[in-house]
Amino acid sequence: MSGYQSLIYEVKEGIAVVTLNRPDVMNALNEELSAELRSILMVVEQDIEVRALILTGGAKCFCSGADIKESLSMKDAPPMIKQQRVERSRPLFDGIANLSKPTIAAISGAAMGAGCEMALACDFRIASENLKIALSEIKIGIVPAGGGTQRLPRLVGIAKAKEMILLGKTLNAQEALQIGLVNIVVPVEELMKEAQAFASQFINLAPLTLSLAKKLINKGMEMSLKDAIDYETQCATLLGTTEDRLEGMKAFSEKRKPVFKGR
Repeated sequence: MSGYQSLIYEVKEGIAVVTLNRPDVMNALNEELSAELRSILMVVEQDIEVRALILTGGAKCFCSGADIKESLSMKDAPPMIKQQRVERSRPLFDGIANLSKPTIAAISGAAMGAGCEMALACDFRIASENLKIALSEIKIGIVPAGGGTQRLPRLVGIAKAKEMILLGKTLNAQEALQIGLVNIVVPVEELMKEAQAFASQFINLAPLTLSLAKKLINKGMEMSLKDAIDYETQCATLLGTTEDRLEGMKAFSEKRKPVFKGR
């Protein structure tokens, strides 16, 4: 799809691939890239043919973090303007996390700061062996502001999250795999093949069920156990009224693969 300056968007066989495309600055996140990513998330959400999204930065670098040059250009801006800039970044990370379709970060090379936070917002993270991942903002006197201080401990636990955030510690691929920060590690040349294969698992599943299951997990983590189980019951009841549920049971009884239509 044309019209984007800082990313490349492709769809093939039900899988959308968004590639960050600012190689001269290691895919640093600036206002333009952030706006284009928010725009493409709406496209992915509305495209009924897309069943999963892969977010990548190519073979050399996922994302080196926020664009420091752009940040320095605002060093004399009033505090309110700086706050507004930070707040404008939140819809991007929340948009990735709240997308109704499964999201996979295919990470090669550096995923630093905001790059790490983009990966954290995805449902799954597949990394190449050259991964370097960190929330190292503390080393320049700031804290992560794209959800990193909240999503990381929910994913890897408080102790490991504090180690990464309070020390600004950088992890390699095997260290990230060991603590559950990434799901899979593969050689660089196999990264996109693995990500595509992983994403393809979602193509023939019921879209409404996938969407609600993802929402159940995400929202349930914010609730008490009782409220989360009540919410689970509501969603299960709702899904019981869908055509896809009937198709799934019919296909099972007929010993064939179901054909889900998302309704």
